[in-house]
Amino acid sequence: MNASALVLTLFIAWTLLLLVAMEVLRTRLVVTGRMAPNAFQPDNANLSPFMQRLARSHANCVESLPVFGGLLLVALATGRTELTDPLAPWLMAARVLQSGLHLASLSPAAVSARFSAFAVQLAIAVYWTWALLAR
Repeated sequence: MNASALVLTLFIAWTLLLLVAMEVLRTRLVVTGRMAPNAFQPDNANLSPFMQRLARSHANCVESLPVFGGLLLVALATGRTELTDPLAPWLMAARVLQSGLHLASLSPAAVSARFSAFAVQLAIAVYWTWALLAR
């Protein structure tokens, strides 16, 4: 499996892991009687700040997957992964860092670092878009 296919799979797996973590924590709240099964808001607004950050982190992955995953799919479908393979691991590292920072804190320093990780992903996506269209 080349780097582009691996990173696409890892991006999907990361998104799934965040969803599973959220649902395990929600299930625990229901099983322990601390929440009714129908009391959850989609953004976890009625839960702890961590659960709200977890929901937002997962949603951010879902929102980003069509762009980043789509570019990886274009490269895979057109046999041009030489354009995406070198930066694909960096994209994944920046995604995990962004999510991890989001889960850890909302301090100004963490938010700035999280934005920096997202900016890396954006720069990679812009480069991939240009490279895929130009060649």
